[in-house]
Amino acid sequence: MAENGQSRTARRKQKKASKKPLWKKIALWTIVAMLAIGIGVGALFTYYIATAPDIDASKLDTPFSSKLYDKDGELFADLGRKQRTKVEFDDLPQVLIDAVTATEDARFFDHPGIDVWRIGGAVVANITDGFGSEGASTITQQVVEKSFLSPEKKISLKVQEMWLALQLERKYSKERILEMYLNKIFYGNQAYGVAKAAEVYFGKTDLNELTLPEAAILAGLPQRPTAYNPFKNPDLMKDRMNTVLHLMVEHGKITEKEAEEARQVDIPSLLTDEKPDSTKYQAFVQQVRKEVEQKVDGADIYTDGLKIYTTIDTDAQEHVEFLLSDSEDNPISYPEPVVNPDSDEGEKVGAEAGMTVLDTKTGAVRAIGGARNGLESQGFNHATQMERQPGSTFKPIMDYGPAIENMQWSTYHQLNDDGPYDIAGSGGKQIETWADSYFGWVTARYALQQSLNVPAVKTFEEVGQKNAKAFAEKLGIGFGDNNVKLTDAIGGNIGTNPLELAGAYRAFANGGIYNEPYTVTKVEFPESGKTVNLKPEPEAVMSDSTAYMITDMLKSVVQQGTGELANIPDLPIAGKTGTTTRPDVEGSPDAWFSGYSTNYTISVWTGYDNNNIGLQGAETKIPLTLFKHTMSELSKGMETPDFTKPDSVVEVAVEEGSRPAKLPSDYTPESQIVTELFVKGTEPTKTSDRYDQLDPVKDLKATFDKESNSIQAEWKYDTEQEVSFKVSASVDGGQKQELSSTEETSIEIANVEPGTEYEIQVVAASGKTEGNTSEPATTTVKVPEDMEDDEDEEEDGDEKENEGGNIPAIGSLSAKPIPSEVAIDVSWQYNGPPVQYEVTVSQGGTPIQTQTVGTKGIVIEGNGVQPGQTYSITVVPVGQNGANQGVNGEAKSTEVTIPQSDEGGSDDGGSDEGSSDGGSSDEEETGGEEDTEEKESA
Repeated sequence: MAENGQSRTARRKQKKASKKPLWKKIALWTIVAMLAIGIGVGALFTYYIATAPDIDASKLDTPFSSKLYDKDGELFADLGRKQRTKVEFDDLPQVLIDAVTATEDARFFDHPGIDVWRIGGAVVANITDGFGSEGASTITQQVVEKSFLSPEKKISLKVQEMWLALQLERKYSKERILEMYLNKIFYGNQAYGVAKAAEVYFGKTDLNELTLPEAAILAGLPQRPTAYNPFKNPDLMKDRMNTVLHLMVEHGKITEKEAEEARQVDIPSLLTDEKPDSTKYQAFVQQVRKEVEQKVDGADIYTDGLKIYTTIDTDAQEHVEFLLSDSEDNPISYPEPVVNPDSDEGEKVGAEAGMTVLDTKTGAVRAIGGARNGLESQGFNHATQMERQPGSTFKPIMDYGPAIENMQWSTYHQLNDDGPYDIAGSGGKQIETWADSYFGWVTARYALQQSLNVPAVKTFEEVGQKNAKAFAEKLGIGFGDNNVKLTDAIGGNIGTNPLELAGAYRAFANGGIYNEPYTVTKVEFPESGKTVNLKPEPEAVMSDSTAYMITDMLKSVVQQGTGELANIPDLPIAGKTGTTTRPDVEGSPDAWFSGYSTNYTISVWTGYDNNNIGLQGAETKIPLTLFKHTMSELSKGMETPDFTKPDSVVEVAVEEGSRPAKLPSDYTPESQIVTELFVKGTEPTKTSDRYDQLDPVKDLKATFDKESNSIQAEWKYDTEQEVSFKVSASVDGGQKQELSSTEETSIEIANVEPGTEYEIQVVAASGKTEGNTSEPATTTVKVPEDMEDDEDEEEDGDEKENEGGNIPAIGSLSAKPIPSEVAIDVSWQYNGPPVQYEVTVSQGGTPIQTQTVGTKGIVIEGNGVQPGQTYSITVVPVGQNGANQGVNGEAKSTEVTIPQSDEGGSDDGGSDEGSSDGGSSDEEETGGEEDTEEKESA
């Protein structure tokens, strides 16, 4: 029974236990988990604290200057070495103390080194917006971080920072800590510490002379010393000063009335006229700072005591700065200052410039020209900071580069520059040529060489916006949130700068290999021994065929295109010009040149900070001369090999004007053969038949017609081509004379000499291609002696010849223009004693040429014979034998007008050759009818 009772009791207890509420179980496990986490966090924090550095008194007061080394490891800058003046707490006026604590740490004099309330707010912000989004550092913590710790945003460092702040507060007074802080902070313009900052900005060496607005400015500067630089950005500084004044009112340091009075001050009126001396090579140093801050989280080159190894070539840097200066020795002629159209007071502004020089092989930045006459401390850097439209320098990047890469275009690829290009959806806006005319069918090489806009836009459309953008982005071109537009094809939408553009062009120069341009190779933290490598990794962003073919096209730009002014004899370089235009601006707001050799890549921009002012005429060529002088100087004494053609590219001779590209035939004239580049495997295989030799005429026959005293010649010819036939003849083996050019397959040779043998030659000639003729076909015909019934006439003739002075006039004189030629076909008949014929061509009554011939016809050309002119043809028979020797017969004349040549274009990209339409003028029709009538009457 007892066992049964115990069993029931145990079962009741077990049942009761199994009915424990769920929330109690969750609470229990939550407590256990929190204890575990707390123990773990505590252990981790204990580890962080144990590994924190010791407080070193020698590091508390003075920031460490960073040292910058050039490409050869030589020191060229020691940042912050001189711009310091130490101050003690007793030297600090109350207005400055109030401004600093209200802005940076309102409870500074009350907390033990860390501010729990601020930590709570920061925790919430970091949870919602991500770690590091909001700080809770007190002034004490900032002193610790700048003295002993890395600026990286890590939990371990934040724990160490709070721990060391507590330790620092135990060891030093609040007054001493504030003194440390104000001696350590960087205020911009190479000023470290509040005392030096007061001297730099306000010219005051006694801090007790500081006014409320000046104290507010100094308290606001450390947050963003570059952005809030009052010398450069007084309006932005004014906003920051007002924020400080608001915080001072909020924390009871000043009254609202005092704040309002301070807000009325004009900041530039407070500043000293003597601006601080700048560190050398400011444009380059500015980019160094940017790279270090971006790639080494939180690092400050002015306060962290870094050793920074840079890529600068100080000789190149000094030469670039010289070319951007107003030195009397500077070979560059800059425009005189012009009136700023946006100024009501007639303010004058000068042209600006920016330049970047890269090492083509590595992408290392060798020099940066940030502004005319040097870049002031933290001033606007035109080489790295601006965003201006690049004009036609974008054509290799947005158009022809992606076309070769994605569609394997050749440098010969045919494009039609046929007139303004309508921009869809623009309300009638068009893209037009910059030149005076359009060029018709041209090669891609010629289109880029002459910077033609319409072919570029057509190329962009065929490539597609997606492919164009992807290609450009691989070259480092940033689009941000901007949409790619049709006008990007000619650089008229998104902005860029010389650093970015030089990086893109360098990839073409470097066989398609790109890496971001860089000024820093590595950074060393001397205290910790830590080294950070900042050299970017190279990446293949296009095929070597694309890179080489674009380079070869850009060499044409410099050698015989828009970039000729940048050409340097005996130095293989490639490059592209670029200008921008706006309807509301006279001239060009932007002028560019980007070019390269195998050693250096250089990009140059010139213009005005106010892009409502345009460069005029030759001023747009300044970037080309800047490039030429810089590249020439850097290349002195250096071997500059030409660009090497990769195996993926082949050179092919093609027949100019063929579409698509065709190989030249054996008969293609040398003048019509061009050599272009093709991606291997895409070269043409078909041969052009445009210049193939014509087939000779067939079945040429010639017979003498006694009744008309003429030779009748005829032949056959089978072809769909437009041809004419040149007929020549020789008499008794004499010299051949061209008689006529005809489109018919027969001809009559009138008034032939009895007893002679004529050799007739007929050659087929192309009506479209000059010089394309067939092999000659020949035949002979014998003209018999006079028949018996003509013997009496012969005797009469002999008698007349012996008598002399009986030379009759010629008959059936005809003159007509020859189709497709600037020439006149003249023929006549004659029946009398032996003569030669004196043929005179006159215009307006003035003889322009005279010839003597023995045949009854002549082709007149050259020597003043021009299209659209009317000529008088006079033929005089001149006796040759006996008493008739030298006796002239009666002169006969006729007139003929040569029609204007057809000016229409042809298939070969703008050539005027072969443009005749076969003759359709009124003069030709009339001449033909007269000729027919005379032959019939004869």
